[in-house]
Amino acid sequence: MSVLRGDQQRSAWRPGFWVGFLTCVGALVLAVPALNFWVPPNSPAALPDYLVPLLGKYLCYALLALSLDLVWGYAGILSLGHGAFFALGGYCMGMYLMRQIGTRGVYGNPLLPDFMVFLNWKELPWFWWGFDHFVYAAVMVVLVPGVLALVFGWLAFRSRVTGVYLSIITQAMTYALMLAFFRNDMGFGGNNGMTDYKDIFGWDVHRPSTRLGLYIAAVFALGFGFLLSRYITASKLGRVLQALRDAESRVRFLGYSVTNAKLFVFTLSAVLAGIAGALYVPQVGIINPSEFSPGNSIEIAIWVSVGGRGTLVGAIVGAILVNAAKTWLTGAAPETWLFVLGALFILTTLVFPHGIVGLLRRPRLIPARASAPVPAGEQA
Repeated sequence: MSVLRGDQQRSAWRPGFWVGFLTCVGALVLAVPALNFWVPPNSPAALPDYLVPLLGKYLCYALLALSLDLVWGYAGILSLGHGAFFALGGYCMGMYLMRQIGTRGVYGNPLLPDFMVFLNWKELPWFWWGFDHFVYAAVMVVLVPGVLALVFGWLAFRSRVTGVYLSIITQAMTYALMLAFFRNDMGFGGNNGMTDYKDIFGWDVHRPSTRLGLYIAAVFALGFGFLLSRYITASKLGRVLQALRDAESRVRFLGYSVTNAKLFVFTLSAVLAGIAGALYVPQVGIINPSEFSPGNSIEIAIWVSVGGRGTLVGAIVGAILVNAAKTWLTGAAPETWLFVLGALFILTTLVFPHGIVGLLRRPRLIPARASAPVPAGEQA
């Protein structure tokens, strides 16, 4: 079994970790506002306004990848439906933003969103009640993905569904949700989804200052998610998760509740994905059923694989680098992006299975092996 020793657990929170963590968070929080606000626009170092929400989107993707790494890298649960939790959190935030439009919509209806007026809805559906309050919407961002993951996980883990079968079921779940949300009579905007947001907390979502505030919120959310994930993986629960990843039957024979451990981490992972979706929507300005696409969930797994599965940091690095490459390549040569993405996944599987983080750590491991003492029985 793969179990961390006590000294390794204590080293997870060594002072050097806090220095690196606070340095990274501080750089993300301070550098972007400085380059965007204080550097003259005509300077080569200036950060244009349109790049701020793009960077914020990358950070939301990083939190989403982190949530998958928590269950895949440490518990061995390959979920190909994490895009569903991300989209549900996004829809909860989108419903709040739509309720804030009020009479400023195209049809001027103070109660119904524009798409409901267009589809001849007569009254606001019951599941929209309360979304005019941010606190209620924030609770739903956590509750809706969490409850879905709790129910789905209880049914799957209690039945001991594992491996590729679990991956296929999670993929079927997100595909079913995509088909449901495409329907106009569901009350979520159908194929067009929700867009044309006006403000959040009274601030215009299109203003550079608001976008900068949303970016900073994404930084802190990612930092919180990383600390929470690291706390769990360095705890006794984390050691149990890694053990059941490597030898689930042995953990079960030792008397641990495998179902409860998996259910907890799977639900928590879904909540983190929902928070990432909620921060994503006001920055990109739209949410639609395409976010439920199974291809999106597969792409999340590629981010984690490229960065380094089971490292937490690797998930963040992989999500940011792959999406930055996607942004550049889809503009320079859009027809080649899917081929590049597929090649990345093949390379991480065959050439560097530990991802980018594994490649960076390898040079430090080689000297340690070379300097290890030779057993006396093997000496010439």
